Amino acid sequence: FYWIAKMKSKAVLTLDDLKKIAAGAEAEANKNKWNVSIAICDDGGHLLFYQRMDGAAPVSSHIAPQKARTAAISRRNTKLYEDMVNGGRYSALSMPEVPHLEGGVPIIVDGEVIGAVGVSGVKSSEDAQIAEAGIKALLG
Repeated sequence: FYWIAKMKSKAVLTLDDLKKIAAGAEAEANKNKWNVSIAICDDGGHLLFYQRMDGAAPVSSHIAPQKARTAAISRRNTKLYEDMVNGGRYSALSMPEVPHLEGGVPIIVDGEVIGAVGVSGVKSSEDAQIAEAGIKALLG
């Protein structure tokens, strides 16, 4: 007989969760008249949801998913990377596929990162504000 140790379980994002996050983020963007792209990834950085609002810059469609992916797999807010560069740690610019801009925010449930939201299209602090509003719509 093989004894199976009790495996760890974790929360995962459902389609309903994605819709709540997206609605909360979109509401925050609309409230401020900001046209952005919104991306949501799972904990492995795999894109689960994406939307580009009318009027959002085409380049934001590349940046938002990358912010979400980076926040998910690094388990950190992408503001960390922006702060590194702004603080003079220019070697951080050599990190491959890491956007050095605020606006990627991990989704944390019970101390575990289960995904992330990335937003692009306005000032990076405003991108983060939108991402955080989406997460708040899910987690309260």
